[in-house]
Amino acid sequence: MAAAVCLAPQAQADPAPAHAAAQPAAATRTGTMSDALSQAGISPAELFAAVRKTSANPSRPARYTVRSGDSLSAIAGKVYHKQNAWTVLYWANRGTIHWANMISEGQVLKVPALPAKIPAAPSQLGPAPAPAPAPAPAAAPAAASTSTSAPARATVSGSYSGASGSYQACVIARESGGNSQVMNSSGHYGLYQFSSSTWAAYGGSSSDFGHASVSEQNRVFNNAMAQGGQSNWSPYDGC
Repeated sequence: MAAAVCLAPQAQADPAPAHAAAQPAAATRTGTMSDALSQAGISPAELFAAVRKTSANPSRPARYTVRSGDSLSAIAGKVYHKQNAWTVLYWANRGTIHWANMISEGQVLKVPALPAKIPAAPSQLGPAPAPAPAPAPAAAPAAASTSTSAPARATVSGSYSGASGSYQACVIARESGGNSQVMNSSGHYGLYQFSSSTWAAYGGSSSDFGHASVSEQNRVFNNAMAQGGQSNWSPYDGC
């Protein structure tokens, strides 16, 4: 015979208190989470430790050590995924970086959070280039007899080597041998053998391509070093 259980009218009418129902539900959720972690082989303590470690070690480093061939734009590409954010690194490290295109291997840079607005570049990226050598006195009269602009032309067409032992000097020696006006068969021009498109991309005047002064060529080279680093030449020249 089946047993029958009868409830008193009051017991049928009065629902259980809200907090009494909530407690079993909360216990069920806690048990479910613990069971899930247990099945995954992770204890609650290990999960908490992993969360703390992730918070303490964000993907973006607070410091970056400069490597061989690095430039500010290359580093910005690594840490911000935006090469044009190199000015953020420049201004954050202004106390240790004097020129934007001159950083040293082993130098430790601060890497601040990327701001909403990228700051402007400094007015000068590198030191002023050395003056071009004066033309030979004997050549001046002949140049003056052919054109009123010939003295200036004689100044820019001379040889130039850059600072002895520098990376710049190595590039000049390998690319042009110091001839500031050489144009090769593929249309590459000057001390650093820029193509016309690369020349314009790094701030060179299109109208000057093919007869630019040494100082303008050096300025374009400094811009290229600041934005692209040694990778513009090292793979080809071995400097």
